[in-house]
Amino acid sequence: MSQKIHIPLSVPKTKEKEYIDNYNLITHGTGNLMMFAGDQKVEHLNDDFVGKNIPKEVADPEHYFKIAEKAKIGVFATQMGLLSFYGRDYPKIPYLIKMNSKTNLLTKQYKDPFSDIWIHLDEILEFKKQSKLNIVGVGYTIYLGSWYESNMFNQAAHLIYQAHKNGLIVVLWMYPRGVAVKNEKDIHLIAGGAGVAACLGADFVKVNYPYSKCDKYTAEKFKEVVNAAGRSKVICVGGSKMKPKKFLKNIYNQKHTTGTYGNAIGRNIYQNNLDDAVNMANAVSAITLENKSAEEAYNKYLKNEKKSC
Repeated sequence: MSQKIHIPLSVPKTKEKEYIDNYNLITHGTGNLMMFAGDQKVEHLNDDFVGKNIPKEVADPEHYFKIAEKAKIGVFATQMGLLSFYGRDYPKIPYLIKMNSKTNLLTKQYKDPFSDIWIHLDEILEFKKQSKLNIVGVGYTIYLGSWYESNMFNQAAHLIYQAHKNGLIVVLWMYPRGVAVKNEKDIHLIAGGAGVAACLGADFVKVNYPYSKCDKYTAEKFKEVVNAAGRSKVICVGGSKMKPKKFLKNIYNQKHTTGTYGNAIGRNIYQNNLDDAVNMANAVSAITLENKSAEEAYNKYLKNEKKSC
């Protein structure tokens, strides 16, 4: 089912068609977003790419691109450098460039987090024109509650305004983090962050979901986050890898009980061999973009898994 697009007034009339085209492309005309998250080689260093039960092919950055090319996704989010290296071989993928990232080495016991912007939008636009890649959006992380939150608000506000002026979609990663934050998974606090994303003008806001609870009550309570975000649509992180059936049930509850508008999945997709990764991405998209039930999506995953064996 198609959904009305609320075009921000920061998008000029001359760029409205491009904005709408980009929006419809990444949501497949549904208003929901299935974002394949490929920014974790910075965020988590090599922890997610080498280890027990992780196939060897996962360590190669090209694994990301092979999945994004073969699977049904909305958009693939990654850093500029990887796109520069591999984009020539994968020109049909819709890309969202992550504008800032930090490693997990400097924890809050040493210093509150600040993820400074890596590259400026005019350089992204220049690269888009030169490469002719399908760059449809940009993403930026804010650590709510950090001593440096005002710096990140400043950068995000300017980025969103300039991105909209050029018809691009913007996703904010919004995570409460820092010495002042007592519970990063507190739903009331996450809702506050979603409201900040709306004030900054983000099209989508990516937030943490308390998977440790994983029940219908949590999904019901999480409605506070969606309501706080207003027209900034909430998408949930995928979190650590879990069993496919349980994971797909969570994705379904987020959409149909909470009312979220999609997800940003990384580890639950890419920490698999290529065939299984594509199967999982397609199962997630079956719920997010095709309105399938958790059971239908899981059966689709199992059916395709057997074919790939």
